[in-house]
Amino acid sequence: QVQLVDSGGGLVQAGDSLRLSCAASGRTTSGYTMGWFRQAPGKEREFVSAIKWNGGNTRYAGSVRGRFTISRDNAKITAYLQMNSLKPEDTAVYYCAADLHAQEISTLSWRYDYWGQGTQVTVSS
Repeated sequence: QVQLVDSGGGLVQAGDSLRLSCAASGRTTSGYTMGWFRQAPGKEREFVSAIKWNGGNTRYAGSVRGRFTISRDNAKITAYLQMNSLKPEDTAVYYCAADLHAQEISTLSWRYDYWGQGTQVTVSS
């Protein structure tokens, strides 16, 4: 079992920044992927970004590339999503997720085995 605790959401204005954190514990492995997804009201959950724990390869959705940066702290087994230049359309519940088995970073939510509880990000215009 793997436990994920995500945090760092809040209410900000357009153009502001937030940093989300996802702390992992339990039976993590060196080859897993940590990802962030988001879900806005009435919309499907969508991929935001992900990072391979071993090697640090990253992937971003086109809508956030250049504004969001994903990183990891190996010692803390924590992933971060630095979100800059936030826009109202970034408003959603953000979930971190862990894919323990894939060789490549997946953008498909069903590929991820474990999920955090979600943290709300609200960006006002």
